[in-house]
Amino acid sequence: MDSIGEMDIFSNSQNGGTLTNVSHNSGTSSSSTSSRYENQKRRDWNTFGQYLKNHRPPLALSRCSGAHVLEFLRYLDQFGKTKVHTPICPFYGHPNPPAPCPCPLRQAWGSLDALIGRLRAAFEENGGKPEANPFGARAVRLYLREVRDLQSKARGISYEKKKRKRPPPQQIPSLQLQVPPPPPVINKLKVR
Repeated sequence: MDSIGEMDIFSNSQNGGTLTNVSHNSGTSSSSTSSRYENQKRRDWNTFGQYLKNHRPPLALSRCSGAHVLEFLRYLDQFGKTKVHTPICPFYGHPNPPAPCPCPLRQAWGSLDALIGRLRAAFEENGGKPEANPFGARAVRLYLREVRDLQSKARGISYEKKKRKRPPPQQIPSLQLQVPPPPPVINKLKVR
């Protein structure tokens, strides 16, 4: 995977200030054997790198903080496709509204959560220290939780954490010990 310093980025004047995913076609066989996850992680990393380059003033990765990650996530909202109803919308809380409304389109919480996971991994794969990872900052985690809760209420969809299916406990053959029955209780009371 390329580090940010080695990326080819279009200048701000060429693309009107918008981000464009940059892919490197080096023709190596390793890119053809990469998984979808690895390819998406590389594209996300390149996009974030381009965002830093286009930032005014340009921002080095070493100076990037959780606040810059939040700024990036808010920037991405303009490209979202998920309708998030506002509290004043008559369809607030309805998962399948019967008519169109003017509420904004946003990035879905699940997409943002997956994106942060990939960028967090890419940061460390590109030499970043885990304790300095801006994608793991407390502010980012709180923002994702806030987005999840807001979208859950606005769309009437529960984002309950999925419970892992655990295999049934395996029966360990217990030793069948023969325990003699207790001796009979002899009543020592005198019977009249």
